[in-house]
Amino acid sequence: MSDSKSIRLIALDLDGTLLDSEKRLSGANRAALERAVSMGIEVVPATGRFYDGMPEVIRELPFVRYVITVNGAQVFEVKTRKNIYSADIELSEAIPFYEKLDTLPVIYDCYMDGWGYMTGAMQERVDDFVSDPHTVDMVLRLRKPVPELKSYLLGNGRPVQKIQLFTRDIPLRDRLIGELAEEYPQFSVTSSLPNNIEVNSVDADKGKAIRALAEYLGIDVSQTAAFGDGRNDVTMLAAAGIGVAMENACAEAKAAADMVTASCDEDGVAKALGELLN
Repeated sequence: MSDSKSIRLIALDLDGTLLDSEKRLSGANRAALERAVSMGIEVVPATGRFYDGMPEVIRELPFVRYVITVNGAQVFEVKTRKNIYSADIELSEAIPFYEKLDTLPVIYDCYMDGWGYMTGAMQERVDDFVSDPHTVDMVLRLRKPVPELKSYLLGNGRPVQKIQLFTRDIPLRDRLIGELAEEYPQFSVTSSLPNNIEVNSVDADKGKAIRALAEYLGIDVSQTAAFGDGRNDVTMLAAAGIGVAMENACAEAKAAADMVTASCDEDGVAKALGELLN
Protein backbone atom coordinates (compact mmCIF):
# COMPACT_ATOMS: atom_id res chain seq x y z
CA MET A 1 0.00 0.00 0.00
CA SER A 2 1.40 3.38 -0.99
CA ASP A 3 1.83 6.41 1.24
CA SER A 4 -1.49 8.27 1.43
CA LYS A 5 0.37 11.59 1.59
CA SER A 6 1.50 11.11 -2.01
CA ILE A 7 -1.95 10.65 -3.58
CA ARG A 8 -2.27 12.66 -6.80
CA LEU A 9 -5.23 10.92 -8.48
CA ILE A 10 -8.39 9.38 -7.04
CA ALA A 11 -10.56 7.16 -9.27
CA LEU A 12 -14.06 6.40 -8.05
CA ASP A 13 -16.65 3.94 -9.20
CA LEU A 14 -20.12 5.51 -9.16
CA ASP A 15 -22.96 3.05 -8.49
CA GLY A 16 -22.62 1.49 -5.08
CA THR A 17 -19.52 3.53 -4.31
CA LEU A 18 -19.58 7.31 -4.72
CA LEU A 19 -23.36 7.30 -5.23
CA ASP A 20 -25.69 5.88 -2.60
CA SER A 21 -28.22 3.14 -3.29
CA GLU A 22 -30.66 5.79 -4.57
CA LYS A 23 -28.02 7.03 -7.06
CA ARG A 24 -27.48 10.27 -5.13
CA LEU A 25 -24.23 12.13 -4.40
CA SER A 26 -24.25 13.03 -0.72
CA GLY A 27 -23.12 16.40 0.54
CA ALA A 28 -20.40 14.74 2.60
CA ASN A 29 -18.98 12.86 -0.39
CA ARG A 30 -19.04 15.96 -2.57
CA ALA A 31 -17.30 18.01 0.12
CA ALA A 32 -14.62 15.32 0.44
CA LEU A 33 -13.98 15.43 -3.31
CA GLU A 34 -13.79 19.23 -3.27
CA ARG A 35 -11.23 19.04 -0.47
CA ALA A 36 -9.15 16.58 -2.49
CA VAL A 37 -9.25 18.87 -5.53
CA SER A 38 -8.16 21.81 -3.35
CA MET A 39 -5.07 19.74 -2.51
CA GLY A 40 -4.20 19.39 -6.19
CA ILE A 41 -5.57 15.86 -6.59
CA GLU A 42 -7.28 14.75 -9.82
CA VAL A 43 -10.74 13.31 -9.10
CA VAL A 44 -11.79 10.85 -11.81
CA PRO A 45 -15.12 9.02 -12.13
CA ALA A 46 -14.47 5.40 -13.17
CA THR A 47 -17.70 3.78 -14.24
CA GLY A 48 -19.16 0.97 -16.28
CA ARG A 49 -21.55 3.53 -17.77
CA PHE A 50 -20.95 5.56 -20.91
CA TYR A 51 -20.40 9.27 -20.29
CA ASP A 52 -23.89 10.54 -21.19
CA GLY A 53 -25.35 7.78 -19.03
CA MET A 54 -23.61 9.10 -15.94
CA PRO A 55 -25.89 11.00 -13.54
CA GLU A 56 -26.11 14.70 -14.26
CA VAL A 57 -24.87 15.49 -10.75
CA ILE A 58 -21.56 13.82 -11.68
CA ARG A 59 -21.28 15.27 -15.19
CA GLU A 60 -21.82 18.75 -13.78
CA LEU A 61 -19.02 18.55 -11.21
CA PRO A 62 -16.80 21.46 -12.31
CA PHE A 63 -13.56 19.87 -11.16
CA VAL A 64 -13.83 16.61 -13.11
CA ARG A 65 -11.38 16.87 -16.00
CA TYR A 66 -10.99 13.22 -16.98
CA VAL A 67 -13.30 10.19 -16.94
CA ILE A 68 -12.89 6.43 -17.18
CA THR A 69 -16.02 5.05 -18.82
CA VAL A 70 -17.46 1.73 -20.05
CA ASN A 71 -15.33 -0.27 -17.59
CA GLY A 72 -12.14 1.22 -19.01
CA ALA A 73 -13.01 0.82 -22.68
CA GLN A 74 -12.69 4.60 -23.01
CA VAL A 75 -10.71 7.22 -21.12
CA PHE A 76 -10.95 10.82 -22.24
CA GLU A 77 -10.63 14.47 -21.32
CA VAL A 78 -14.08 15.90 -20.64
CA LYS A 79 -13.63 19.42 -22.03
CA THR A 80 -12.05 18.50 -25.35
CA ARG A 81 -13.25 14.87 -25.61
CA LYS A 82 -9.64 14.01 -26.42
CA ASN A 83 -9.28 10.25 -26.34
CA ILE A 84 -6.57 8.99 -23.99
CA TYR A 85 -7.23 5.25 -24.07
CA SER A 86 -9.75 2.98 -25.78
CA ALA A 87 -10.29 -0.74 -26.38
CA ASP A 88 -13.32 -1.97 -28.32
CA ILE A 89 -14.77 -5.34 -29.33
CA GLU A 90 -14.67 -5.96 -33.07
CA LEU A 91 -17.90 -7.10 -34.72
CA SER A 92 -16.21 -10.32 -35.85
CA GLU A 93 -16.02 -11.23 -32.16
CA ALA A 94 -19.23 -9.57 -30.95
CA ILE A 95 -21.70 -11.22 -33.35
CA PRO A 96 -20.75 -14.86 -32.53
CA PHE A 97 -20.91 -13.95 -28.84
CA TYR A 98 -24.43 -12.56 -29.24
CA GLU A 99 -25.38 -15.77 -31.07
CA LYS A 100 -24.20 -17.69 -28.01
CA LEU A 101 -26.34 -15.45 -25.77
CA ASP A 102 -29.36 -16.20 -27.96
CA THR A 103 -29.25 -19.78 -26.59
CA LEU A 104 -29.50 -18.57 -22.97
CA PRO A 105 -32.38 -17.17 -20.85
CA VAL A 106 -31.00 -13.62 -20.94
CA ILE A 107 -31.59 -10.23 -22.51
CA TYR A 108 -28.65 -8.19 -23.75
CA ASP A 109 -27.55 -4.82 -25.08
CA CYS A 110 -24.42 -3.07 -26.29
CA TYR A 111 -22.61 0.20 -25.80
CA MET A 112 -21.34 1.75 -29.00
CA ASP A 113 -19.94 5.22 -29.64
CA GLY A 114 -21.04 6.42 -26.23
CA TRP A 115 -24.65 5.22 -26.20
CA GLY A 116 -26.67 2.08 -25.51
CA TYR A 117 -28.54 -0.06 -28.06
CA MET A 118 -30.90 -2.98 -27.54
CA THR A 119 -33.34 -5.15 -29.45
CA GLY A 120 -36.69 -3.49 -28.82
CA ALA A 121 -38.44 -6.73 -27.85
CA MET A 122 -35.77 -7.38 -25.20
CA GLN A 123 -36.03 -3.85 -23.84
CA GLU A 124 -39.79 -4.31 -23.45
CA ARG A 125 -39.14 -7.38 -21.26
CA VAL A 126 -36.63 -5.72 -18.94
CA ASP A 127 -38.97 -6.05 -15.94
CA ASP A 128 -38.84 -9.83 -16.34
CA PHE A 129 -35.05 -9.84 -15.96
CA VAL A 130 -34.23 -6.89 -13.69
CA SER A 131 -35.77 -6.26 -10.27
CA ASP A 132 -33.98 -3.05 -9.28
CA PRO A 133 -36.13 -0.05 -10.37
CA HIS A 134 -33.11 2.20 -10.91
CA THR A 135 -31.57 -0.30 -13.32
CA VAL A 136 -34.89 -0.74 -15.13
CA ASP A 137 -35.11 3.02 -15.53
CA MET A 138 -31.57 3.21 -16.96
CA VAL A 139 -32.24 0.41 -19.44
CA LEU A 140 -35.40 2.15 -20.63
CA ARG A 141 -33.89 5.65 -20.83
CA LEU A 142 -30.39 4.95 -22.03
CA ARG A 143 -30.90 2.32 -24.73
CA LYS A 144 -32.02 3.04 -28.28
CA PRO A 145 -34.41 0.24 -29.29
CA VAL A 146 -33.63 -1.35 -32.64
CA PRO A 147 -35.52 -4.12 -34.48
CA GLU A 148 -32.73 -6.69 -33.93
CA LEU A 149 -29.40 -5.80 -32.38
CA LYS A 150 -27.10 -8.13 -34.33
CA SER A 151 -28.52 -6.97 -37.67
CA TYR A 152 -28.29 -3.35 -36.57
CA LEU A 153 -24.65 -3.72 -35.61
CA LEU A 154 -23.77 -5.46 -38.86
CA GLY A 155 -25.47 -2.68 -40.81
CA ASN A 156 -23.67 -0.03 -38.81
CA GLY A 157 -20.26 -1.67 -39.12
CA ARG A 158 -18.80 -0.15 -35.95
CA PRO A 159 -17.11 -2.04 -33.11
CA VAL A 160 -18.84 -2.13 -29.72
CA GLN A 161 -17.49 -0.86 -26.43
CA LYS A 162 -19.34 -3.23 -24.11
CA ILE A 163 -21.81 -6.10 -24.17
CA GLN A 164 -24.13 -6.44 -21.18
CA LEU A 165 -26.57 -9.19 -20.33
CA PHE A 166 -29.18 -9.61 -17.61
CA THR A 167 -30.69 -12.72 -16.05
CA ARG A 168 -32.79 -13.33 -12.95
CA ASP A 169 -31.23 -16.79 -12.67
CA ILE A 170 -28.45 -15.83 -10.24
CA PRO A 171 -26.81 -19.29 -10.12
CA LEU A 172 -26.69 -19.16 -13.93
CA ARG A 173 -25.18 -15.67 -13.77
CA ASP A 174 -22.48 -16.83 -11.37
CA ARG A 175 -21.69 -19.88 -13.49
CA LEU A 176 -21.61 -17.90 -16.74
CA ILE A 177 -19.06 -15.42 -15.39
CA GLY A 178 -16.52 -18.22 -15.14
CA GLU A 179 -17.61 -20.15 -18.23
CA LEU A 180 -17.66 -17.15 -20.56
CA ALA A 181 -14.27 -15.93 -19.31
CA GLU A 182 -12.80 -19.36 -20.08
CA GLU A 183 -14.51 -19.78 -23.45
CA TYR A 184 -13.76 -16.24 -24.63
CA PRO A 185 -10.23 -15.31 -23.45
CA GLN A 186 -10.34 -12.24 -25.70
CA PHE A 187 -12.94 -10.74 -23.36
CA SER A 188 -12.95 -9.33 -19.84
CA VAL A 189 -16.02 -10.74 -18.09
CA THR A 190 -17.17 -8.90 -14.97
CA SER A 191 -20.28 -7.76 -13.13
CA SER A 192 -21.44 -4.64 -11.32
CA LEU A 193 -25.00 -5.64 -10.38
CA PRO A 194 -26.48 -8.75 -8.74
CA ASN A 195 -28.02 -9.98 -11.98
CA ASN A 196 -25.83 -8.67 -14.79
CA ILE A 197 -22.68 -9.64 -16.67
CA GLU A 198 -20.53 -7.05 -18.43
CA VAL A 199 -18.23 -8.04 -21.28
CA ASN A 200 -15.43 -5.84 -22.62
CA SER A 201 -12.32 -6.35 -24.64
CA VAL A 202 -9.63 -8.02 -22.54
CA ASP A 203 -7.69 -4.76 -23.06
CA ALA A 204 -10.50 -2.79 -21.41
CA ASP A 205 -10.66 -2.86 -17.65
CA LYS A 206 -10.52 -0.19 -14.99
CA GLY A 207 -7.05 -1.26 -13.91
CA LYS A 208 -5.55 -0.74 -17.36
CA ALA A 209 -7.48 2.53 -17.62
CA ILE A 210 -6.17 4.01 -14.37
CA ARG A 211 -2.63 3.06 -15.40
CA ALA A 212 -3.09 4.67 -18.82
CA LEU A 213 -4.50 7.88 -17.37
CA ALA A 214 -1.82 8.10 -14.70
CA GLU A 215 0.88 7.67 -17.34
CA TYR A 216 -0.73 10.33 -19.52
CA LEU A 217 -0.75 12.76 -16.59
CA GLY A 218 2.80 11.93 -15.53
CA ILE A 219 1.61 10.38 -12.27
CA ASP A 220 3.13 7.18 -10.93
CA VAL A 221 0.42 4.58 -10.39
CA SER A 222 1.64 4.28 -6.77
CA GLN A 223 0.32 7.85 -6.32
CA THR A 224 -3.26 6.82 -7.12
CA ALA A 225 -6.18 5.71 -4.98
CA ALA A 226 -9.27 3.88 -6.19
CA PHE A 227 -12.71 3.21 -4.68
CA GLY A 228 -15.08 0.46 -5.77
CA ASP A 229 -17.62 -2.19 -4.85
CA GLY A 230 -18.10 -4.53 -7.82
CA ARG A 231 -16.29 -7.26 -9.71
CA ASN A 232 -15.61 -4.71 -12.44
CA ASP A 233 -13.64 -2.66 -9.89
CA VAL A 234 -11.25 -5.44 -8.86
CA THR A 235 -8.52 -4.66 -11.41
CA MET A 236 -8.60 -0.96 -10.48
CA LEU A 237 -8.46 -1.66 -6.74
CA ALA A 238 -5.48 -3.94 -7.34
CA ALA A 239 -3.69 -1.52 -9.68
CA ALA A 240 -4.00 1.61 -7.57
CA GLY A 241 -1.50 2.59 -4.92
CA ILE A 242 -4.34 2.43 -2.41
CA GLY A 243 -7.44 0.39 -3.16
CA VAL A 244 -10.53 1.10 -1.06
CA ALA A 245 -13.54 -1.23 -1.11
CA MET A 246 -16.93 -0.26 0.25
CA GLU A 247 -18.54 -2.20 3.09
CA ASN A 248 -21.26 -3.15 0.58
CA ALA A 249 -18.65 -4.44 -1.90
CA CYS A 250 -18.54 -7.98 -3.24
CA ALA A 251 -16.02 -10.37 -1.69
CA GLU A 252 -13.71 -10.14 -4.72
CA ALA A 253 -13.47 -6.34 -4.42
CA LYS A 254 -12.75 -6.51 -0.70
CA ALA A 255 -10.03 -9.09 -1.29
CA ALA A 256 -8.35 -6.87 -3.89
CA ALA A 257 -8.46 -3.74 -1.72
CA ASP A 258 -6.01 -2.43 0.84
CA MET A 259 -8.76 -1.19 3.13
CA VAL A 260 -12.54 -1.33 3.56
CA THR A 261 -14.58 1.77 4.32
CA ALA A 262 -18.22 2.30 5.29
CA SER A 263 -21.01 1.54 2.82
CA CYS A 264 -22.16 3.77 0.00
CA ASP A 265 -25.17 4.73 2.13
CA GLU A 266 -22.94 5.80 5.02
CA ASP A 267 -20.65 8.24 3.15
CA GLY A 268 -17.92 5.62 2.92
CA VAL A 269 -15.94 7.64 0.35
CA ALA A 270 -15.91 10.73 2.58
CA LYS A 271 -14.91 8.70 5.63
CA ALA A 272 -12.01 7.02 3.86
CA LEU A 273 -10.77 10.26 2.33
CA GLY A 274 -10.95 11.85 5.76
CA GLU A 275 -8.44 9.25 6.91
CA LEU A 276 -6.27 9.16 3.80
CA LEU A 277 -5.89 12.90 3.29
CA ASN A 278 -5.23 13.94 6.88
